[in-house]
Formats: sequence, structure tokens, C-alpha cells
Amino acid sequence: MDATRKPLVEHPFIYEIDTWVWLDELARRRGEDIGLAGVPDEEWDAIAALGFDAVWLMGVWERSPAGIAIALQNQGLMESFRSALPDLTAADVVGSPYCIRDYSVAAHLGGREGLESAREALDRRGLHLILDFVPNHVAPDHTWASAHPEYFVGGSEDDLERDPASFVRVGDRVLANGRDPYFPAWPDVVQLNAFSANLRGAVIETLGRIADQCDGVRCDMAMLMMNDVFEGTWSGRVGERPADDYWPTVIRAVQSRHADFVFIAEAYWDLEYALQQQGFSYCYDKRLYDRLVHEGADSVDGHLHADLGYQDRLVRFIENHDEPRAAATFPAAKARAAAVVTLGQTGARLVHEGQLDGRRVQLPVFLSRRPDEEPDVELRAFYEQLLGALGDAVFRTGAWQLGERSGWDGNDTWQNLVVWGWRSDQARKLAVVNLSATRAEGHVSLPWDDLRGRDWRLVDGLGGAVYERTGDDLRDGLYVALDPWESNLFDLISLDLAPLDPPED
Repeated sequence: MDATRKPLVEHPFIYEIDTWVWLDELARRRGEDIGLAGVPDEEWDAIAALGFDAVWLMGVWERSPAGIAIALQNQGLMESFRSALPDLTAADVVGSPYCIRDYSVAAHLGGREGLESAREALDRRGLHLILDFVPNHVAPDHTWASAHPEYFVGGSEDDLERDPASFVRVGDRVLANGRDPYFPAWPDVVQLNAFSANLRGAVIETLGRIADQCDGVRCDMAMLMMNDVFEGTWSGRVGERPADDYWPTVIRAVQSRHADFVFIAEAYWDLEYALQQQGFSYCYDKRLYDRLVHEGADSVDGHLHADLGYQDRLVRFIENHDEPRAAATFPAAKARAAAVVTLGQTGARLVHEGQLDGRRVQLPVFLSRRPDEEPDVELRAFYEQLLGALGDAVFRTGAWQLGERSGWDGNDTWQNLVVWGWRSDQARKLAVVNLSATRAEGHVSLPWDDLRGRDWRLVDGLGGAVYERTGDDLRDGLYVALDPWESNLFDLISLDLAPLDPPED
């Protein structure tokens, strides 16, 4: 990272953009072709005004013509494309951004110069840039596939004849298609060998070039390259297991030259903590997402009791390009409550472009165009209010802590509440969410003794309500009553002139 660039804040808000689709819409709106260098200032201004700290430009690297040809012949993929985009044409299929031919910025998007221009525009607005890295596989027409077969998991002629869905001929060799061990192989990519020392060296070199162009990478399916997982998937085909794991080797080498470079892991199978220990700055919190979709407040509260050091390095979200759109997943009121819960937590917070407007169609990443959808004006106003309330620096650099909730005999609705707080030398915040379809009442408290002995004004950043309460109530149990799926995000303003206690490290 350039010495003049500040590191990403500890608890960042990240905005994911499907780059090709976004630029396509800008171009059609303006009636002219637009690459990354031509993005109007007002577009970057609008993202910055919402309070984001980083932009993830998903899908900037050169996609594979071989991958496009495979996709166009895949009946299942084509059906999914037409389901999302009924007026699909072959020209709309531009290939998967996770079937990479080369880690060069696609010419259609403006090439390296276009990316440099976009990064400068983001930097002027105090925004960091995140790009993709796909560790598990590359396209069959990537130069490595022909020039460096030792980087790959190989196969035999017998493998190809026996299982043509899992192996492919590249030149005069047979290579394994990339795969997740729980699903069939991906037909458009070939599998890299995580145990190959030569591959690791090439990856370090590639990531070094990427790190010259951005501030961090989101690593696709990062757990697939861990020694234990990789050995379980490919044992018998990949040689001896190395003593050192893949990610510590790679991350240490890249950060030796780019100390503040951020590694974000797409992670599943409860391997988030292990990946954090291997050097990742943040890992996806898919468990919280699943709890919000399928379970209730008790499950979410239990999840938020996890070790704080672990939670500080999770990525919270209610949608991304791999998940269905939140507006199509949650009922409208629940979607808002879930947004408060995810965006209000410690760690990194991820918002997907289109989420704020209530888009419902999950677009396959192979496509360059999406269907027109009517924006949800009320949802947009809610998100702008929420992000405005979360604009205080305490939500980026302060200390988060889970609150306590309780009730009384004959009332168990308090179990539908989730409570937490944020604090710094200058600020105190209290968040309370009713994660249920019924009215919830209870007592909530924050474990901060310096609340006592003061009077406090509570200003709700979501509804605008104002209350005055004693610090003993806030410490011992403040009565709250929330309608179904209702949230409060209170700014606690001390009416005493004495300074606040700083949070403990």
C-alpha cells in the first residue's frame, strides 16, 4: 500500500458492486460506452455520501472465452440465465468473474488505466478499493494451464474417460476441473494444486501485482486451499502435504511488502476462526445470515456471545452476489430488522449494490445486464436513515459490546429482543431490535458502570424519538417495548459535563 494511504478502519462498511452490470447501466443511462475511468463523479459521490469505507469492485479481471463457450452449451446455466433475464441474448453472457483467464483488468471495463482512475476517484473520497482473488482455480485458457501444468491437479486418460464431468483435456494433458468436495465439479475451470510450492510462488507474485492496484482482496471459497480441506478433497493426486499451510505462506509474503493489505475470506463450514488464525483480516459470517433467515432472536443473541476478538474479524451481511436478494428472502419489515442487526455489529459490514433499492432478482454473475426493477423508495429512505445513523465514527473505531435482556413472570417476549452497544471516549450508543412478528417488551442493559450517576438523553436515530432516562436504568434494566420487527438505535447523550470513561482495550 502507498505510504500516503491510511489503513482501512477497524470496522469498515463495504459496498459490493457487480462492476460489469453497473457500468452497463451507467452506459445505457448516458447513451455512451463507459469504462471505469468514465464513471461520473456524482456516482462516486453518492457512494461516499452513504458512509461506506471501501468499495468491492467485483469482477474486474479478464474473463475466459473458453468459459463463455462452456456456459452457452450448459443447459442448466442457460435456464438460470433466462429465469433472471427473460430477454437474454448470447451477448449478455460475458463469462464468470470466477473463471479468470488473466489477472488483468478487462479491456471492456477500461483496463488497468481505468482501474487506476477509479482508485484515484475513490481515494479522493476516502474510500478503499477491494478486488477479487480466486485461489482454487483458473480458466482452462489461463496461460498457467498450458505453460505450468505442475501448478494443477492432474488426471489421466482413464479419469477423463470414466468421469468427463470432472476432468478436461488442456493441450496434451488431462487436468481436474475445479471443485468443492460437496458438489459436482465446475465445468469451466481447472483445479490448482495448493500443495505445489511452485504454484504458491506464482500466487504470491500475482497477489503482489494485485496489491499494487488495490487495498485488499476478497478471496473466493478460501477454505478450499487449507491443508486439511485440500488433502481431504484431493488426497492421492497432489503429492506430499507441505508442513506449512497455504494461506499463512501466501499472506505473510504479500504483507511483507504491503503491510496493510486486507485479506477477506469467503468462508463456510465453521472454518472462519481457523482462517482468521491463518492470517485473514475478515471472514464471512454466514452463520449469522442463516440464523436471521431461519431462526430467531435467541439464536442470534447466542451467536453474538462469541469471543469478541473473533467477532471483530467477521463480515456481516444479509445479501451478496452468492445469496438471494434480501428483498426476496425476508418479509419487508423483517428485512429492515435484519439490516439493523447486521450493519450494527462489530466487524466488517457488507452491502450489495441494489440492496438499498429492494432489488429482488439474484443475477447470475455470468451476465452483463440485469432486468429493470422498480426501486423501493421507502426501503431506500430507510437505508439512508440507517446508514446516516451509523455514520458516527464510534461504529468504525469504537468498542462493541453485547447487552443484556430480561423480563418478568408472565412475559417471555423479551426473548425476542437483541441488544448491543458501542462506545468511545466521545460517544455511547444503544441498539435494540425486536426480531419477531409480535410485540416485545422487556428490560435491556449495557454493562458500562460509567452510565450510573448521570442523566441521559436517548435520541433514536431511526425513529427520532427522544427520552430522558437515568444511568442506573441503562445499567440495571431499561424498560423497552417494540412493535413487530421494530428497532431503536439510540445516541446516549450525557446531561452531565463530566468526561466519559474510555472503553477498555
